[in-house]
Amino acid sequence: MDVSIVIPFLNEEPNIKPLCEELKSALDGMNKSYEVLFIDDGSTDGGVQVLEDYRAEMPQIKVVSFRRNFGQTAAMVAGLDYAEGDIVVTLDADRQNDPADIPKLVEKIEEGFDMVCGWRFDRQDTYLSRKLPSMMANRLISKITDVNLHDYGCTLKAMRKELAKRVTLYGEMHRFIPAVASGVGAKIAEVKVNHRARTAGESKYGISRTFRVILDLITVKFLLRFHARPLHFFGMPGLALGGVGGLMLAYLTVGRLFFGMPLSDRPILIFAFMLIVIGLQFILFGLIGEMQTRTYYESQNKPIYHVRKTVGIAGSDSDDNGTKKEVS
Repeated sequence: MDVSIVIPFLNEEPNIKPLCEELKSALDGMNKSYEVLFIDDGSTDGGVQVLEDYRAEMPQIKVVSFRRNFGQTAAMVAGLDYAEGDIVVTLDADRQNDPADIPKLVEKIEEGFDMVCGWRFDRQDTYLSRKLPSMMANRLISKITDVNLHDYGCTLKAMRKELAKRVTLYGEMHRFIPAVASGVGAKIAEVKVNHRARTAGESKYGISRTFRVILDLITVKFLLRFHARPLHFFGMPGLALGGVGGLMLAYLTVGRLFFGMPLSDRPILIFAFMLIVIGLQFILFGLIGEMQTRTYYESQNKPIYHVRKTVGIAGSDSDDNGTKKEVS
């Protein structure tokens, strides 16, 4: 299988058949074998039946239906798990992503990139409720993750199969796929893609997602930089707070012993002890995290590195699908 198309959807019945027609037109012209995986995230309309009926014209369609709504991230993970193609392409089912852009992304992958992200250069959405929050979020995410992209929210992406199988997502982290991919050393590119206004169905996005994005961003930042050394994350503020508290306590001790400074009416004494206790708690959190990290890696023989390719190594594949056990 050359290409797998992964499409999560929820109650998009009016868009399903037109999308399938566009996909067939775009993919048949690529001269590559392909499959189209529709992941039904607990839809309550007739979208699945439309897909089953259309399989007579397009047998490459495959459908995975959830028992209930688990969210877009879960649907995306399921699609990546079931995908069999050497290149995996993801896009939305609302027809705002243009299937005609898929060959462009696949060609970019074949130039040597591990992931290619779509950039909705001329986005057809309302400015205040969609475009402005998205621009602000993209700049914030790029700054914090050090993966500079114009459009993290564009679902239209292409990635190599070995990368798709390594991307671990949960919660609502599907929008951070490029950042997660960069954590395993993926080579990422960005291309301008066509974006269209929604013509049918209802949008599942809203301004309330902004707050969840911020929380997920904290998680991604921690996983990218500190997942293997949590003591560095918690220890630095712990040392800073404890150090400030210690200096304040030393100042008060010297003042009391040598200068007769009264302490009974000095709230700073309580504040100093509080800083020391909080600093100690931060360090203890880091130590607990270190023990959990060791359990995570050693119990599952997880590698602490990812190999792109090997040359002249016996028993190793020459491509990016071989990993070594952690060397202690």
